[in-house]
Amino acid sequence: MGQTVDTFRALHEAPGAFIIPNPWDAGSARLLAAIGFKALATTSAGMAHAHGLRDGAMTRDLVLDHCRTIVAATPLPVSADLEKGFGDSPEAVHETILAAAEIGLAGCSIEDHTGDPAEPIFDHDLAVERIAAASQACRSLADDFVLTARCDSFLWGGDDLDAVIARLQDFQAPGADVLYAPGINDIAMIRTVCDALDKPVNVTVEAMDAAVDMERLAEAGVRRISMGSALALLSYGALLAAAREMAEHETFGFLRDIPDFAEVDAYFR
Repeated sequence: MGQTVDTFRALHEAPGAFIIPNPWDAGSARLLAAIGFKALATTSAGMAHAHGLRDGAMTRDLVLDHCRTIVAATPLPVSADLEKGFGDSPEAVHETILAAAEIGLAGCSIEDHTGDPAEPIFDHDLAVERIAAASQACRSLADDFVLTARCDSFLWGGDDLDAVIARLQDFQAPGADVLYAPGINDIAMIRTVCDALDKPVNVTVEAMDAAVDMERLAEAGVRRISMGSALALLSYGALLAAAREMAEHETFGFLRDIPDFAEVDAYFR
């Protein structure tokens, strides 16, 4: 386990950027590992959909069980999307970090989204206390554990970049290892965020222009690039399109697009 986490830490400390794709089950994890990626991250939406649930409906036990299958599927380090830590209090976040480390995860992300649409973002001081508690839990572990702190303001109607940066700066102060503000997709804004922080920055390309590439993101200062739910949605989208064609048109044109069975099957050997 220690070597896996050391590898994960080293990816963040190396120059340039790296891609950390998001599998949604053991099969997608094995395929991504076979392609050659160096680390994996879970996706809350992908894991929920794989269990037949809406995003945010998974319990902590279900999430940890799901993460355990991803960890066991490959030798790669895995960072888990642990949403808000399955509790509002700093103590709840602390407990969740300890439970996550026990199943062999190399890291996790903790967000400041409350789950309440009326008040979607935690109060600033409480949000910082939660990350401080998460950091304390990480530092109490026998092995290293990479903590990613998320500010979700831009996903919930926020548009104050200075406030987001201030929050991320206050997340890095008590020990967050990676900073992340999903929903910020403009390269100039991303560069501003990276320039304002001392720790590695993660961005997700889920809602970005398809023309954006790794080189441009690395030049802006990004260290880690994740997919969010994009790969899971791509897979479910293909299934949805095929199902609609069969149900609505009683045709099977989607068969022209399926990959060769032997080629796919080979990735699972």
